[in-house]
Amino acid sequence: MSAIQTMMPPVRHADVNGIRMAYYEAGPEGEGVPLVFCHGFPELAFSWRHQIKAMSEAGRWVIAPDQRGYGLTEAPAEVESYALENLCADLVALLDHKGIKKAIFVGHDWGGFVVWYMAIRHPDRVAGVIGMNTPFSERAPLDPIEIMRSRLGERMYIVHFQTPGEADAVLDRDVSKTMNLFMKRPLDIPGAPVDAGAGFAAERKPGDPSLFALVDALEAYDPAVDPRPPLLTDEEFDAFVETFERTGFTGGINWYRNFTRNWHASKDLVHRVHQPSLMIMAEKDAVLPPSAADGMEALIPDLEKQLVLGSGHWTQQEEPEQVNRLMLDWLGRRFPL
Repeated sequence: MSAIQTMMPPVRHADVNGIRMAYYEAGPEGEGVPLVFCHGFPELAFSWRHQIKAMSEAGRWVIAPDQRGYGLTEAPAEVESYALENLCADLVALLDHKGIKKAIFVGHDWGGFVVWYMAIRHPDRVAGVIGMNTPFSERAPLDPIEIMRSRLGERMYIVHFQTPGEADAVLDRDVSKTMNLFMKRPLDIPGAPVDAGAGFAAERKPGDPSLFALVDALEAYDPAVDPRPPLLTDEEFDAFVETFERTGFTGGINWYRNFTRNWHASKDLVHRVHQPSLMIMAEKDAVLPPSAADGMEALIPDLEKQLVLGSGHWTQQEEPEQVNRLMLDWLGRRFPL
């Protein structure tokens, strides 16, 4: 029996927005404002196992889907089906399936993009937002892929992901190796200053190699000499590996292949979030550092920001006790039971 079966509620299924979606549900169904958890890349609803347990034990109704292209949910072949408008429409249809008028949407990494866009695309279905690591920002002045290509280089992973099939093949080749590269804690060097860097705001000098060149790093990577401590137990790690060995990574990578399409589709959207919002930042996230959330207050009038100490990018899995405490405190004040 896998860790997903032992650590998660029983899986359920719903036909939503043209796909069959798997989701997990816990807590007092039908009571209060539910929490809908949206995972990132390369993750699963299973990434929220610690929050599902803590929130449901605190009397919160929680729902966590494997999103489009992931886990036990269908993965359509068409790249455009992974555009943000469809990812949001999936969640609206899931609310309709459950008879839910409004929910509090919680998103990490790519799920963060989804929950912020839920708030501006479907504000009548969103009671509140908890964003984790991924900030909300104004619409980019230019195609974001072109911005990343210019600043970070052709091999920067999001830019590289735009080439069909190429990165997918490398990530799929040895899933255990791929997940080892991803799912580690940042090194904790005693006495060293905390410096998560500039993240995607970095800019390489002309002639320098690409920054965040994930595929190149993976091809050169040897888990046996990686000094970073593990993030997951063996059982948890195996659950991710077994799932992505079955599904591959293309479904998740297709989300990235819609950056330009999403940018065009957001032209007429007002980039302001009016729902109560909590932004949880991770002290040691090298990709989405706390500085990435600077200025969000101008776009979200009702915003609270909190910092999770010692955490790299996989915040809800690395520091679940800190995350759960921050979430429950905010929920208790803004959405009391």
